[in-house]
Amino acid sequence: MTVYFIGAGPGAADLITLRGLRRLQTAPVCLYAGSLVPRELLDSCPPGTRLVDTANLNLDEIIAELVAAHRAGHDVARLHSGDPSVFSAVAEQMRRLDTLGVPYEVVPGVPAFAAAAAALGRELTVPGVGQTVILTRTSARATPMPEGEDLATLGAGRATMVLHLAVQRIDQVVAELLPSYGADCPAAVVARASRADEIVLRGTLADIADQVHAAGIRRTAVIVVGRVLSATHFSDSHLYSAARDRTPGES
Repeated sequence: MTVYFIGAGPGAADLITLRGLRRLQTAPVCLYAGSLVPRELLDSCPPGTRLVDTANLNLDEIIAELVAAHRAGHDVARLHSGDPSVFSAVAEQMRRLDTLGVPYEVVPGVPAFAAAAAALGRELTVPGVGQTVILTRTSARATPMPEGEDLATLGAGRATMVLHLAVQRIDQVVAELLPSYGADCPAAVVARASRADEIVLRGTLADIADQVHAAGIRRTAVIVVGRVLSATHFSDSHLYSAARDRTPGES
């Protein structure tokens, strides 16, 4: 059997990949985060699938479910919101499975920051404005940030910054980014990106915190900060330039 760590996407049920859906449609066991994974996705599971909501399970209990399925000879669809490569807590599960000799496969998904950018109608890498995107979060009750990954340090280069799991601390986020980015720097918050109840807030570092508080946003949101959010005057990219050498094998 195989454990399939599947990126379920940012919220909309139809943003799972075809590969992820196919794995889900054939696995007799499905573990999912009930508060984050759309319920409609579970309708794609085969009849009789063992459904396990992991929202209230700890790591040991989750691994026990995976091992039990392995011993019974069952594949497992392990649904994670967004994409497993960032802020998914997949690493410690894979480490345990490596130790136990349980095979697994990772199926990528649409990450929340991509859905947020789509909701904003913006590209996060704009020629001459911003070509670097920092994906990060903040510390609170969660795992502490490593040394050198505080917002003041990361923001020194004024790259486009995307913060997950940080909207509850929006005031501190703004305070730490203001010295580098300035009060007039464009900022946005997208809550429940791609879902029917999606909320999109646009502003600057001067007012985005007030907007978040007024909207009552406390979780499941992405913060985006950077000049790319309002860029209109920029050079066309080299990719489609008429001056580009399109000789085969040349860039």
